[in-house]
Amino acid sequence: MPKKAIILLSGGLDSITVLALAQSQGYLCHALSFDYGQRHNAELEAARRIAEYYRVAEHKIIPLGLGAIGGSALTDDHIPVPTTPQAGIPATYVPARNTIFLAFALGWAEVLNARDIFIGVNAVDYSGYPDCRPEFIAAFQKLADLATKAGVEGDHFTIHTPLISLSKADIIKTGLALDVDYSQTVSCYAAAPDGRACGLCDACRLRKNGFDAAGIEDPTRYRPPL
Repeated sequence: MPKKAIILLSGGLDSITVLALAQSQGYLCHALSFDYGQRHNAELEAARRIAEYYRVAEHKIIPLGLGAIGGSALTDDHIPVPTTPQAGIPATYVPARNTIFLAFALGWAEVLNARDIFIGVNAVDYSGYPDCRPEFIAAFQKLADLATKAGVEGDHFTIHTPLISLSKADIIKTGLALDVDYSQTVSCYAAAPDGRACGLCDACRLRKNGFDAAGIEDPTRYRPPL
């Protein structure tokens, strides 16, 4: 029997690459997405399509009310999504998001008797989020073994971050080598309902720069400028 793995699947460029990598390594993949109060559902619709295309064992979409606490341009309509690079941690940082996502993944992994969790965090071409750093992953790795029945009984969880040290261009090249169709993904922080990207936000900028640096035609669908 293949080993089971939980894949955090947002519907964006990084998460589809991680799913393709995990499947190429022989894992039976269970995809986990979150409806956390983000500005749009286009990325979740992309996650549904991707999960179906890759025939994952199961795809769960967990509703979370992170909009109730606000504090991010992605969950609070009163905070505008920046369209130019920002110094420091940007307004699109969602407080403790990856901690919360990984906690759900850890719980589901224990239920499924899975010991591998994959997440597409990146510490090179990223937006300065504190929960994308290797230090955070190492801390959560320790927590996973301390905070679970499986860990206390001597089992070990592994948080896989195969993209953490790659540039966006290298991530794209990795995915293309696995026949990933990036036109099916949505990365934009302010995407239209049909998934077309704004072309101005930080996520769009990093994505476009990645395709340019890789020398690959950008398959992203952009909406007309306002």
